[in-house]
Amino acid sequence: MIPAPFDYVAPSSVDEAVRALAEAGEDAKVLAGGQSLLPVLRMRLAAPTTLIDLNRVPELRGVREDGDSLVIGSMTTHYDVQRDPLIAEHAALLARATDTVADPQVRHRGTFGGSIAHADPAGDLPAPALAMDAEMVVAGMDGRRTIPATEFFQDFFTTAMRPEELLVEIRVPKHTGWHAHYEKFNRVAQAWSMVAVAATVRTEGGTIAEAKIGLTNMSSVPVRASAVEQALVGQPATEETIRAAAQHAAEGTNPTVDGNADVEYRQQLARVLTGRAISSAMAG
Repeated sequence: MIPAPFDYVAPSSVDEAVRALAEAGEDAKVLAGGQSLLPVLRMRLAAPTTLIDLNRVPELRGVREDGDSLVIGSMTTHYDVQRDPLIAEHAALLARATDTVADPQVRHRGTFGGSIAHADPAGDLPAPALAMDAEMVVAGMDGRRTIPATEFFQDFFTTAMRPEELLVEIRVPKHTGWHAHYEKFNRVAQAWSMVAVAATVRTEGGTIAEAKIGLTNMSSVPVRASAVEQALVGQPATEETIRAAAQHAAEGTNPTVDGNADVEYRQQLARVLTGRAISSAMAG
């Protein structure tokens, strides 16, 4: 199917993009990698009056250090996230999760910021961002503001960004030396997660000093498995500890029911996958 007609704007700076979005109004759409938007346009499930293409804004790409944080440009591709040495050293969980996103073609075009802004509860990057206490920097006509991940994701495909704002960068605290793993369950290769678990753990002398666990597709937004984190911290880094802590994974979750699974099945998956994710992280 052919998309409905729209105006096309390709700004070369963030300021130009923000102005274009403000002028176009609420019926505009922003194009990042296009892996989610273009199929929707082709099926005419969306009919924007204006399409604002961010692919010609160089300042939105790349990874850099800023003190105790990494700053990831919103237009940085999944492929670049996978291979960036700073992410490998300081944010291994993001690299592990990005490895599971779709297929190589999608990872070459899709963007880190696009996935975050899309806010699909089954997407593989919001939960790791939440687990790592990321902050989203958005730009609008009134300037920039920073939104913590705990407040950014609000509902299915809904974020705290205003209609006239753009996601420009994601700030991720460094987790240097932390163990990390992303455990994903899907019915077929390259499909969305039925459930997935993002786990990153820091140990000291055989004891779990800190643990951060994010769950994918266990609610309308990514959620932290806080009860699991509390059960791990201060305990010996053993399989017995991990198994016991993983039994708390479904607490506070509200997974959806669809043709793939009911609530009870997803909650059991969360418990099993949490144990696997933590064990794999510790072994890595």
